[in-house]
Amino acid sequence: MAAGPTPLISRKSDPVLRNYSDLHLLGRLVRQSKPYWPHISAILILRIFAVPLALLIPVPLKIVVDSVVGTNPVPQFITFWVPDIWINSDLAILTFAALMQVSIVLITQCQELGSYVLRASAGQGLLKEFRTRLFSHLQRLSLRYHDTQGTAESVYRVQMDAPAIRDIAINNVIPTIGSSLTLVAMVFIIVSIDWQLAAVALAVSPVLFVLARSYTTRMRPRYREARRLEGFSIEIIQQALAAFRVVKAFGREKGEQDRFEEQADNVVKKRLWLGWAEGIFGLMVNFTIAVGSALVLYVGIRNVLNGQLTLGELLVVLAYIAQLYEPLRTISRQASSLQSSLVSAERVFEVLDKIPDVVDKDSSIRLKNVGGSVEFRNVSFSHVGRGQVLDDICFKVPFGTKLGLSGRTGAGKTTVASLLPRFYDPDKGGVLIDGIDVREYSLADLRSQFAIVLQEPVLFSSSISENIAYGRPNASRREIELAASAANIIGFIEELPDGFETLVGERGMKLSGGERQRIALARAFLKDAPILILDEPTSSVDTETEVGIMETMERLMADRTTFMIAHRVSTLDICDARLEIENGIVTSATGSVEI
Repeated sequence: MAAGPTPLISRKSDPVLRNYSDLHLLGRLVRQSKPYWPHISAILILRIFAVPLALLIPVPLKIVVDSVVGTNPVPQFITFWVPDIWINSDLAILTFAALMQVSIVLITQCQELGSYVLRASAGQGLLKEFRTRLFSHLQRLSLRYHDTQGTAESVYRVQMDAPAIRDIAINNVIPTIGSSLTLVAMVFIIVSIDWQLAAVALAVSPVLFVLARSYTTRMRPRYREARRLEGFSIEIIQQALAAFRVVKAFGREKGEQDRFEEQADNVVKKRLWLGWAEGIFGLMVNFTIAVGSALVLYVGIRNVLNGQLTLGELLVVLAYIAQLYEPLRTISRQASSLQSSLVSAERVFEVLDKIPDVVDKDSSIRLKNVGGSVEFRNVSFSHVGRGQVLDDICFKVPFGTKLGLSGRTGAGKTTVASLLPRFYDPDKGGVLIDGIDVREYSLADLRSQFAIVLQEPVLFSSSISENIAYGRPNASRREIELAASAANIIGFIEELPDGFETLVGERGMKLSGGERQRIALARAFLKDAPILILDEPTSSVDTETEVGIMETMERLMADRTTFMIAHRVSTLDICDARLEIENGIVTSATGSVEI
């Protein structure tokens, strides 16, 4: 029997995470939340305001039981609010208790409404800020990182892991603090009524602490594994949809579906295991609390029978005990959800702590216009997992040279082009422009000197005009039209119903390969940069289209230093210099290029 197909996704595990403690992660999240401290403080104040409201909830019941149904005197604090004539009227006292109950509920609901609005505002703001910071940092990381980690992993961390700051700051920390304050208040009140009941009620606290501690210690690795498996699922979807035409061309829809279902089953199994673990933890917490409640009821009834408590006082104590256990239950429950959120925060901070290997120096040289001479001086470079790609490359290109780079696939041609705008930095040696190492220039200024046309033109899901103006977003409509005209695409665009405002679809798939390539060339015309990189610009078009594109490129290359990469040597006929690279070494050079 033939073996099944090898899965196409890379089974890479998470990078080795630093040993982040819970306190370290919480401290960083607190600092990250600084812009929203006023919101969070207001939410905490409302939570604190909820504590006395919670203490008042059983009071109307106590008044009715002891002073209306029973014969005990009305509590002294009521005489301050109720006229003396009402004190001897059971109906008046009952009415007061009912109005008090309604007032407490109304005020409680207003407090919850204000808390909800503040939580929504602060939570969404925190999430937006955290995602923005993470996305910005991901864009600062070099291609080395993204080549290793892949797109799906980065998308997962931005979309699925970043919400950890909202979940922890708003949904974990604040409820825990509020529950802790409620717990302290309830303990104080119960002790003042009957210290024995308070001691019995709190006897379960050490058990709950041990349960929570054991749970948090064991569950962190499991949550991390679940995140990793979910990342694999997203990677399968991303790969299949990005290569949709290939999938259909080879009839692999069922295979991709099977791959996804297999990975989804792994996620389901892991999540079910976590669900069982959370359920068992909750069961043990509730069982412990139930035991405590039973003991409180037993001791409380005995105290009533012994005359130490009135029935109304017992009912109040039982109500407070219920509110005492609810914060304990909340705190224990937060230990479960907190671990899942801390794992996500850990994964986000692992990315944020990655130091970009292509960065500006503190004293970067500002660059307005380069002359265009380029030199590679003893440059060596290696890709992660591929070994040496360039080995001590040396050559010099004068300004205005149209340099053709040829060589076999994997020889290092594209790597040479990628080192120019500092998509990577060389392991050894230096790349110089106008005699200065590119690492001395500001990154933004350096990359503004390049126009790049790739083998597979990259278009965005927007209009034709926006795609042409991508390198110069502030370009006028007239400039965009001139660039389109220079790229010999103005006629095609004008024939479209919406002209320049025609949407090109995701990755420009509503257009043909030749049309996408010409839009990419128009983008290069509009940018009008002094150095041009053309990476296999005609490899994916037919011969007739190639002729038109070549004519366009000849105009684009005029008065610019050009690096043109091609497998077909005939494509490089328009170049006035050649450089052949094999196995990362320059094997020959012709024209004005020096080696």
